[in-house]
Amino acid sequence: MWLNTLLLALREIRRNLLRSFLTMLGIVIGVSAVITMVTLGNGATRSVQAQIASLGSNLLMVLPGQRMGPGSGGGPPFAMADVEAIASQIGGIRLVAPEVRSSTTLVANGRNWSALVTGSTQDWFSVSNWTIAAGRGFEPDEERVGAAVCVIGATVRRELFGSADPVGEQIRLKKFSCTVVGLLGSKGQGAMGNDQDNLLVLPLATMQRRVVGHTRINTILVSMNDSADPARLKASLEQLMRERRRLADNDDNNFNVLDTRQIADTMSGTTQIMTMLLGAVAAVSLVVGGIGIMNIMLVSVTERTREIGVRLAIGALEREVLMQFLVEAVVLAALGGLIGIVLATGASIALAQLMQIPYAFDASINLLAFGFSAAIGVVFGYFPARRAARLDPIDALRHE
Repeated sequence: MWLNTLLLALREIRRNLLRSFLTMLGIVIGVSAVITMVTLGNGATRSVQAQIASLGSNLLMVLPGQRMGPGSGGGPPFAMADVEAIASQIGGIRLVAPEVRSSTTLVANGRNWSALVTGSTQDWFSVSNWTIAAGRGFEPDEERVGAAVCVIGATVRRELFGSADPVGEQIRLKKFSCTVVGLLGSKGQGAMGNDQDNLLVLPLATMQRRVVGHTRINTILVSMNDSADPARLKASLEQLMRERRRLADNDDNNFNVLDTRQIADTMSGTTQIMTMLLGAVAAVSLVVGGIGIMNIMLVSVTERTREIGVRLAIGALEREVLMQFLVEAVVLAALGGLIGIVLATGASIALAQLMQIPYAFDASINLLAFGFSAAIGVVFGYFPARRAARLDPIDALRHE
């Protein structure tokens, strides 16, 4: 019985192929939109998590000012004594690295390129999850005397030296030249859309004396041990900095302590909420597609009234007629769902490459979208099917 009903449904769909396709179009668009939005949203979430992780693992960032972003209260900068105090007085810390940053123009091989210049210590590479792809980092003597040596990122290498080996070459910045002693491994785009590879790293003393002209420190990076309690360590760090900055009990912090894991969780949560909202908006088109199926099935019942009357007159049961029209509606919706999944897969792969985010295939959302499309066929196909099953055979046979 089921096979015969399915074959009859497929025959009716083939008989009005164009109308059937246009009927399925709403379901196709709805399914493909939902899957594409959710897949891209999941890919964006993974991308954000990877970019935040590239800042450093188990990392606390200490910055001056009461809060981040425009309008933030500017607090006094840090000093090297603050870095030494954190390293010596707080337990559970793996490494501490000061950071001074400034943008400037680099010159080499007759080429100019603007890049971010960072001054720090050898520990900075480990704290910030950087790898040395070629050459080496800084020697202790170079850090102590402020030697004119530097380590460059992949973008600086590409723009100034092309594919040539930059180790041993000279780069001019400000009023001095530094020797390239190392090349960093590529990290790509950062969480804020910045190019993380567009940088040049100098020893802290060199940066302070020859580039910025002061001993102030912009940021302190604190790498925690894997076994450390982030909340406890963060509280201890805040207490120490309050003491060093001589803040009274009723004074607000004039510095910020940020946990990169909390940043990652917050940004991931935001992208997931946006994904759900976009998926919900796209799901509305599935309902519109269901209304289209109901409309076409009602037209089909009207067109086939005499056929229904003949079937009922020769002994067909009401439930058999109902089942035939219901199966037609479900088949239309399910075929639309399958086509939508195929289109969504292709669109997701193409858009993920265009947006430079990972393609995050999720079998559950594909199955859910297909199941929902079939359910749409049941819900919106039931009323036309019931109407067909309840036709009076005599009135149906008289229908012109």
